[in-house]
Amino acid sequence: MDLKNSIALITGGGSGLGEATARELAAGGAKIAVLDLGSSPGQNVAASLDGIFVAADVVSDSEVAAAISKTVAKFGSLHIAVNCAGIGRAMRTITKQGPHSLELFKKVIEVNLSGTFNVIRLAAAQMAKNQPTADGERGVIINTASVAAFDGQIGQAAYSASKGGVVGMTLPIARDLSSVGIRVCTIAPGTFDTPMLAGLPDPARKALAAQIPFPQRLGQPREYASLARHLVENAMLNGETIRLDGALRMPPR
Repeated sequence: MDLKNSIALITGGGSGLGEATARELAAGGAKIAVLDLGSSPGQNVAASLDGIFVAADVVSDSEVAAAISKTVAKFGSLHIAVNCAGIGRAMRTITKQGPHSLELFKKVIEVNLSGTFNVIRLAAAQMAKNQPTADGERGVIINTASVAAFDGQIGQAAYSASKGGVVGMTLPIARDLSSVGIRVCTIAPGTFDTPMLAGLPDPARKALAAQIPFPQRLGQPREYASLARHLVENAMLNGETIRLDGALRMPPR
């Protein structure tokens, strides 16, 4: 899909991977709608890109539907959706205090998996209304999983389950949407220098970087964004999950 004059909705677009992706797609000529919580810096990011900010919680049917409606009202259509919204929580299955919190497990699944699917289904319904390109393409959806989907660490049962679910639904949704010309791919990042890791002390950040074979550093959000742009522009990439991790295979802890 040609980025120029395309309309892109980026969830979690107020910071980290989402912000970098919004900036990368805007640089390619796309018009940007930043979807994030009202308390996020999303308004400032959108303003800097001459885009719009649509406040919403990805787990809310009505809020995401309204955000898509506002995007279409402003720009006339929707061609690209990139799902970067997510949370990270850690807890062992059993602890000295007792079993893993079921509410915590449900919350992580709700945001990372159900929230991603909520955006997919609503964005796809809107994209299906687009006039197809010469190749029959109407839209592109990109999801964010994690290497934890494949080699989750101690304490990551909830997070790994949520991201494994994102990986697992990528191919069937791509097959579902093939009849209307919408592609679906997923990126599974390793350890990236995002706000989720920003609060760690420097020795901990260096220890994480040392686990990566090459390049031996944390990934940069712009590198995720570059891959997201390529997924948009390369029409043969569909139904695929791509690890972006410098050959990292996470140890147990």
